[in-house]
Amino acid sequence: MTTLTEAPRFDSLTQSGPGLRAFKAICDKWGLTEDQRLVLLGKPGRSTYYNWMGAKSIELNPDTLERISYILGIYKALHILLPDEAADRWIQRPNRDPQFGGRPAIEFMLRGRVADLLRVRDYLDTQRGW
Repeated sequence: MTTLTEAPRFDSLTQSGPGLRAFKAICDKWGLTEDQRLVLLGKPGRSTYYNWMGAKSIELNPDTLERISYILGIYKALHILLPDEAADRWIQRPNRDPQFGGRPAIEFMLRGRVADLLRVRDYLDTQRGW
């Protein structure tokens, strides 16, 4: 039983498969290439990536799960803020906000750093009023 002082137990084995499937579906909707997907996941080797995608059961490392979590949060925030088609195109479109300098958010996300995923997520959460 979890008390108020204890955090719920996180089980990366049960979260990895669903998280990876959701990540793939989002990347499909965003029209991302395999190379872009690899960068977002932290640059695993192609064979590792293919093994992940074909596995019935998988346990991803905490860094990869954190990256997937940010992608899921970005996707959710976009779909709260915008209609579906606009939400799925947003990351590819130039952004007028000064922090993006007229460039699409995907350019920041593809720098390969977790901090850049967090930056986009925070920006969207701010737009949502969070």
